[in-house]
Amino acid sequence: MNYSEMKSALEANRSATQARIEEIQTKCAGEGRSKDASEREEFDELMADIKAADAELTDIRNLEKMAIAKAVPVEGVKTIDDGSTVRGGHRIEVKRQEKLEPGIGMARLVKSFGMANGDVERASRLAAARYGESSETFGTLKTLSDRGFNSIEKAEVPAGATVANNWAEDLVGDTTSAFADFVEYLRPQTILGKFGTNGVPSLRRVPFRTPLISQTAGGAGSWVGEGKAKPVTSFDFSRTTLEPLKVANICILTDEVIRDSSPSAEAIVRDQLVQALVGVIDTDFVLTSNNGTAGVKPASITNAAANGVASGTDAEGVRDDIRSLLGEYIAANNPPSSGVLLMRSDTALAISMMVNALGQTEFNGIGMGGGTLLGIPVVTSQYIEAGLVIMVNASDIYLADDGGFRLDMSREATVEMLDSSLAGDAIAVVPGTAASTVSLWQTNCVGFLAERTINWAARRASAVAYISGAAYGGAVNDLS
Repeated sequence: MNYSEMKSALEANRSATQARIEEIQTKCAGEGRSKDASEREEFDELMADIKAADAELTDIRNLEKMAIAKAVPVEGVKTIDDGSTVRGGHRIEVKRQEKLEPGIGMARLVKSFGMANGDVERASRLAAARYGESSETFGTLKTLSDRGFNSIEKAEVPAGATVANNWAEDLVGDTTSAFADFVEYLRPQTILGKFGTNGVPSLRRVPFRTPLISQTAGGAGSWVGEGKAKPVTSFDFSRTTLEPLKVANICILTDEVIRDSSPSAEAIVRDQLVQALVGVIDTDFVLTSNNGTAGVKPASITNAAANGVASGTDAEGVRDDIRSLLGEYIAANNPPSSGVLLMRSDTALAISMMVNALGQTEFNGIGMGGGTLLGIPVVTSQYIEAGLVIMVNASDIYLADDGGFRLDMSREATVEMLDSSLAGDAIAVVPGTAASTVSLWQTNCVGFLAERTINWAARRASAVAYISGAAYGGAVNDLS
């Protein structure tokens, strides 16, 4: 790396570190508290990193000045044409990078790998032919090929994960954008991904397998008369941890679909990988009937939460219901300082269209995409059950998330072609016998696996409350 590249890399890392420092400080200030022990430790470490980065940047700038001082100008070069002549008659042209829709870059990488059967060098040639040598897809694959990743064999072909020893682990610079835009496409569509953005408070981030201790009951004090014995009190606590749980799905595509060069083929790969994750995460996060499965999936935040029934369909009914939700927190001595409302887009739309007798909008700030209702941030998603209005105190929800995804591809795997009740079990005392298996190699198919590790839990019983049966604005006409 030259000095300019070193400086850019350090400045990028410093900016990310500073952003995290500001996030911690803003969060604590917003919750009206000082930093806890873990936040203080992380804050101090980040400040030390900033100090070290500043020192390194000073060194690099000094070295850069020394190099400039020693530079000798090339004689006779005064114009662009002169420079081209000195270089042997070759003029360097920089092409503008194609702006792709979120996820398309990852889809192109996956597709190139699939067509090349895991051969990185061949995949780079295919990418050059399809998307051009100036494309990010070719640049990523060419970088891998130059680094010695000439082929990826056996059943699994990682296509850009963050796990150790993965082929994309050390990618930096422009070639990482295929990974970044896939995450960008996934997160904004999930309820979880909207917390901490656009004015919506953040959930409480915690690491996996870290003990979380909550006080479930307080002690009592008593007045004591002269010479009388002082009473004894006790407290109740609970202890839990968030184990890493995974959500995943497999998409099987034929070679004919993979080899289709139309944009729709790329969109199919992208949507199959993303939507499977979006749907299950959104649904299970808020589904009232989801009481969880030990070691498999977490219970929803609404499971066993305080709840009531909508009081009416007009604007006054909306105000009464919000007052009822807030009342649950007040009664529990838990002011919802980071309160967020979750509802379906059609519910939010109905509220936004309410007007008073003078034709004036009853609730400004809310729309089908969210916004605010009576000053409370609103997140919308069609994965929320119809008629549900959920109040979440964001700081009272623990979230453990590895922040990324794993993406694998295989042509040689044998897959149990079922969407539920699978018999395959690799850790049972007597392994289960899989049924309806199909060889991808024998049928000229490619299997794509998308996986994300995540878990959540309510920090206290009063973290969530909800209203059911909301039909604000009355019934909607059926256009069918």
